[in-house]
Amino acid sequence: MIAAIRGTLAGKVDDLVVVATSGGVSYEIAVPLSVVENLPAPGLEVYLHTVLVVREDSSSLFGFESPGERVLFQRLLAASGVGPRLALGLISALGGDRVIRAVQENDLALLCTVSGVGKKKAERMVLELKDRMHDLEIEHGPAPTPSAGDEAIKALVNLGYGRSEADDAVRSAVASNGSAETPNVIRTALQLLAKGK
Repeated sequence: MIAAIRGTLAGKVDDLVVVATSGGVSYEIAVPLSVVENLPAPGLEVYLHTVLVVREDSSSLFGFESPGERVLFQRLLAASGVGPRLALGLISALGGDRVIRAVQENDLALLCTVSGVGKKKAERMVLELKDRMHDLEIEHGPAPTPSAGDEAIKALVNLGYGRSEADDAVRSAVASNGSAETPNVIRTALQLLAKGK
C-alpha cells in the first residue's frame, strides 16, 4: 500500500500530476480539483496522501491534501456502483465536508449535481454510507470559502452550461493556467468551451 508520496512536482495535465521522488521513481497521481488549485509551481516539493486502486487490468494512484479526504475516498469506494473516478469526482465537485454532510443529511439533490450520480445512485450511497461517515472530519486551514473552481463552475452553470461540461472546462482551465483567481478561471474555461463547439 502506498499511503503517501513526497517529491518534486514534475508536471500536471488536467487532474493528473506527476511527482518525482528522491529515489528516482516518478508517480502519476489523479487528484481532485482542490489539489490542482493548491499545487506549487513545477520543481517545488509536494506531499500527497495517496490510495492505490488495483484493478484486473490496471493500477491507479489517487492523491489528497489531507488524511481525512483520503479516508473519505476509501469509504466512498465501499458503496455499490462507486468507482475511483466517481469518488474522486464527488470530492472534486463538492469538497470533502460537503460530501460527508450530504450523505449524513440525506441531501440527494446535492449529490445529484455531480456528474455520474443519479437519484438511485445517490439513494444507495446514503443508505450504504450514512452510518460510516459519523467519524470523518476533513482538516482545513482558515475558514473555508468557495474556491475559484466552485465559483467558476457556478458561473458557467448560470450561463447555461451543463454541470458536467462546466466541471470539465474548469478543471482544464485551472490545470492549464494555474490561476486561483475566479475571473481568470472563468475566462479560460469559456475559451475552452468555445473551442470545443
